[in-house]
Amino acid sequence: MEEKSFQILELNKIIAMLEKKAYSELGKERCAHLMPSDGFESVSKRLKETSEGVSILLSGIPVPMTGLYDIRPFLKRSKAGGMLKPFDLVKVADVLSTSQKMHVFLDEKGKKVNYPIIEELADLLVVLPQLERDINRCILNEEEVSDSASPELFSIRREIRLYQNRIREKMNQYVQSGTYKKYLQETIVTERNGRSVLPVKQEYRGMIQGIIHDQSSSGATLFIEPTAIVEMNNKVRMLEVKEEEEIKRILTELSYRVGEEEGNIYRNLELLSELDFIFAKARLSLDMDGMEPILNRGKYLSISNGRHPLIDKDKVVPISLELGKTFTSLIITGPNTGGKTVTLKTVGLFVLMTQCGLHIPAGSGTEMCIFQNVFADIGDEQSIEQSLSTFSSHMTNIVHILSQVDENALVLFDELGAGTDPTEGAALAMSILEYTFERRIRTMATTHYSELKSY
Repeated sequence: MEEKSFQILELNKIIAMLEKKAYSELGKERCAHLMPSDGFESVSKRLKETSEGVSILLSGIPVPMTGLYDIRPFLKRSKAGGMLKPFDLVKVADVLSTSQKMHVFLDEKGKKVNYPIIEELADLLVVLPQLERDINRCILNEEEVSDSASPELFSIRREIRLYQNRIREKMNQYVQSGTYKKYLQETIVTERNGRSVLPVKQEYRGMIQGIIHDQSSSGATLFIEPTAIVEMNNKVRMLEVKEEEEIKRILTELSYRVGEEEGNIYRNLELLSELDFIFAKARLSLDMDGMEPILNRGKYLSISNGRHPLIDKDKVVPISLELGKTFTSLIITGPNTGGKTVTLKTVGLFVLMTQCGLHIPAGSGTEMCIFQNVFADIGDEQSIEQSLSTFSSHMTNIVHILSQVDENALVLFDELGAGTDPTEGAALAMSILEYTFERRIRTMATTHYSELKSY
């Protein structure tokens, strides 16, 4: 399709609105890449899935899509044999949970109402409850591995806490002792290099035997690890090394299991992002009071009370028109600010939205068809860089359109022939319209020329 028309008709703004309706970054990504299709069956399916999404949303039960994250880098790393961090595994578990919740949610919905397209997607979701449970059991939060991840880790941490309590008790004896209090700069226990130390005054360095780990910037305070707890601190450090090794083993094992299921989880991501995309389309439909138009193969449009979706609902004036059934060319005339250009843009945008599978804000009975291309010459396209006048730039665009257009396209001309001598402009406009008319190309044009109205 002519992508220039997407900008002219402001499809990009509709896509931006759609992106905001998606829950996840994956869903937003799917929305951002949405393009019109020119296949009848494809468009029909796209529209129906949007209608199914609207029906589900109208039931009032929230769609369980909040745990969908982009875990593709984590899957890639685990597949390659890399180790995932707790944060990564939490996100994987969230996606697994969302897969299961969505599967159950749509399965329950399907028992009450038939949603064939969405149900088919939900049925393809692979539920992995054991992997999800094991991750949740082993990973406490985004930074920590749980004590219950393994009996060995539980035992190591229990021993660490036991020694830490002993160290704390011994250090408190120094701090609370009347004998040692006067040797301390402050009656507190602090840490240096992961070791418990006492802040000893420089002049009393010989009164507390131990290892000096640091001193204050002034040199007045020495941070000493008493000999009585050196061995206990060493034991804690050894246990911490064992703890790190056990954590690494647990994370490696979980990562390996994620890597084994990489294909299923990746497929779930694609399905969930597609469902997020469908429900985003449904939310957009509800926001703009949209409806699923009737799709015909006859290359004709019949719009009833169509409202431009980018104009305030309370201010927009609905339009109703036909094109392509009993006539292929439609000339629109009227005063400035009367809505001629908006009408062109509404029709063009409705065509693009329909072929994207989006509902359109129109009344019941509205029919749309499939065009292989939509061409639009709307607005002031004067180019200073290319030294083109407004008229010249329009003619350059029109020449391009006429070289590409055929009976499977929709053409929209705004103020055709304007910007030059009125007599010559009207004659030029008539010849262009004659060209599209003879080839039965669906054409809409706005004009002020009385000659064009008579013609």
